[in-house]
Amino acid sequence: MRISLPHRTLSAAITDRLRSAILDGEHAAGAQLRQDVLAEAFGVSRIPVREALFQLEAEGLVQMVPHKGALVTGLSKEEVDDVFDLRVMLEPRLLRDAIPRLTDADFLRIEGAQRAFEAMVASGGIAGSGTLNAEFHMALYAAARLPKSVSIVAGLLQTSERYTRLQLSSSRAFAKAAREHRELLAACRAGDARSAGDLLAAHIEGVRADLAAVLRRTSGIAAAVERPVAIRTHEKPAPGSGHGPRSRRS
Repeated sequence: MRISLPHRTLSAAITDRLRSAILDGEHAAGAQLRQDVLAEAFGVSRIPVREALFQLEAEGLVQMVPHKGALVTGLSKEEVDDVFDLRVMLEPRLLRDAIPRLTDADFLRIEGAQRAFEAMVASGGIAGSGTLNAEFHMALYAAARLPKSVSIVAGLLQTSERYTRLQLSSSRAFAKAAREHRELLAACRAGDARSAGDLLAAHIEGVRADLAAVLRRTSGIAAAVERPVAIRTHEKPAPGSGHGPRSRRS
């Protein structure tokens, strides 16, 4: 079946489709994404597919492995810590720089992003939660005069989108994120850059802690499924246990 593409750059359109498929779980960790199969499905040559896969590799969603091609990456605590260490260093700095420059128009954008996020919370859906979360955060930093940091954080938020979806898979986590977003917005409205930066750092660290718990739980489930169950048959009794076969009386 051919997949229709919007009128955009082919590689960008394919990247978007594959990214969504990975984030939605259509391609599980370890799955091989074959260029020839994808090219046929999208009705294109292998060139834009290859470009899309390289872009996804840069985002950490696939890994190019010799003789195997593109494999969907798994979730790891090491990558979570790497991404969130950077986020907790850069995002509070960006927010503190942005707050004195936030205008009414900026607050309208921030509040619009928050309303969209909360609407998704109310609907119980998580498909676009990572994107809406990133839009809220980037709206907070839009007025910052630190373009390099803004660019890096945008990439980190894109990389962590799959983590955000995983972390927001419960209604409790969704409600907590929405509440913390409102607290951040209130601190920004008050012009309290120090408190806002502290709230943001705590928010990011809370997401990291939730993710660590989810990864521990899922790795424990996987280990339990894969662990062989020992079935004891014809076990010899310990000497003197009194549970050996009784000798027949003559």
